[in-house]
Amino acid sequence: MSHPALSLKVTRQDPELIAPAAPTPRELKYLSDIDDQEGLRFHIPVIQFYRQSHLGRGRDPVRVIREAIAKALVHYYPFAGRLREVGSGGKLAVDCTGEGVMFIEADANVSVDEFGDVLQPPFPGLDELLFDVPGSGGVVGCPLILIQVTRLICGGFIVAIRLNHTMADATGLVNFMTAVGEMARGQTYLSVQPVWRRELLNARNPPRVTCVHHEYDQVEGTIVPFENMVHRSFFFGPDEVAALRKLVPPHLTRCSAFELLTAALWRTRTVSLKLDPAEEVRVMCIVNARDKFNPPLPKGYYGNAFAFPVALTSAGELSAHPIEFALQLVKKAKNDVTEESMKSVADLMVLNNRPHFTVIRSYVVSDVTRTGFETVDFGWGEAAYGGPAKGGVGAIPGVASFYIPAKNKKGEKGITIPVCLPAEAMDVFVKEMDGLLETGRLAGETSKKMTTPFITSAL
Repeated sequence: MSHPALSLKVTRQDPELIAPAAPTPRELKYLSDIDDQEGLRFHIPVIQFYRQSHLGRGRDPVRVIREAIAKALVHYYPFAGRLREVGSGGKLAVDCTGEGVMFIEADANVSVDEFGDVLQPPFPGLDELLFDVPGSGGVVGCPLILIQVTRLICGGFIVAIRLNHTMADATGLVNFMTAVGEMARGQTYLSVQPVWRRELLNARNPPRVTCVHHEYDQVEGTIVPFENMVHRSFFFGPDEVAALRKLVPPHLTRCSAFELLTAALWRTRTVSLKLDPAEEVRVMCIVNARDKFNPPLPKGYYGNAFAFPVALTSAGELSAHPIEFALQLVKKAKNDVTEESMKSVADLMVLNNRPHFTVIRSYVVSDVTRTGFETVDFGWGEAAYGGPAKGGVGAIPGVASFYIPAKNKKGEKGITIPVCLPAEAMDVFVKEMDGLLETGRLAGETSKKMTTPFITSAL
């Protein structure tokens, strides 16, 4: 289990700006019409834990990473600039000033192991490990990336990152951090060259919305209440996924684990919130669209290149049917992402003043199990944990969950999913999900109890 009462003390040095290590072009670079939509105008936190390693013996991670960032920014120089709005429509563009990204050097009085047997969000002391420097968190005119490197008493360290989401998605951020890692390990070249090319995801001329986009519906109502929210992470290993698979008919058993888990979570979450049966509910599956284009987007493209395809039904229908009902809706939604639908979204952004995606009675899920946060190597090997620092989208709790690669105490590989709900709803969620898993086990002709607890952390 993790330790929410961890006695953490962090000593930080004054924030500094790290500029590119060599001169870079001074120019204005426009974001794409997918990048600068209202729903991405926030900062997203990521965290990586590294254990002590003989590979990095005698080296200071703060110095190594600081110097590597400067070198990587020569190639990713837009990150060293500042966003500004251009024209009366508020279009975002990067003024490539070369000012740099914000960097914080820190030391903490704890070891990696004190964060728990299983590293997963929510992490205690996150605000200390990723300090919100006053005045740095805006979208326009602020540093686009903030990085805090915190040494630990065990010889390990933590790298916490805050990214202005309009600049890049998870794949793009991993591309940049991988470049930092390569510079830190002494490489003189990047394995993947960054590609700007944001015009590839701009609106057409003239713009024309050719697809239905329920992800941007204007919906009346209230979002999940902020009060008394509970954060918990749930581990789904091979046994749990197999149990859920037993609950769907044979023609659906070849679905992906992502589709299956999304269906189960969406239904269970809806039941736990006790919504009016007539109310409309939706789940949005974040889908990387890079390979949906013909030809695919360039490998080094680091802008936002994902869609929010929507599965939509009523709370009553979703709750009354078995998970196969939700599963079929999820599978169809994922298949709706095409090159044409992405172009249609870009056109919608221009025609409708960049609307925010729908948050009312919505649940957003994002699979980062293959993104590669944990593979970033600064010279100490791969991270013991790498991925989102918490659940949620921006300042809106309870709306989103990430699917994060993880291992349980037995070393089995699986997926950790942070969930945030009001306390009463969380109790129902746990009971409903446990019931689904037990039913699946019985359907699989086994009544063996789980050998590892379903709930793996709570705060």
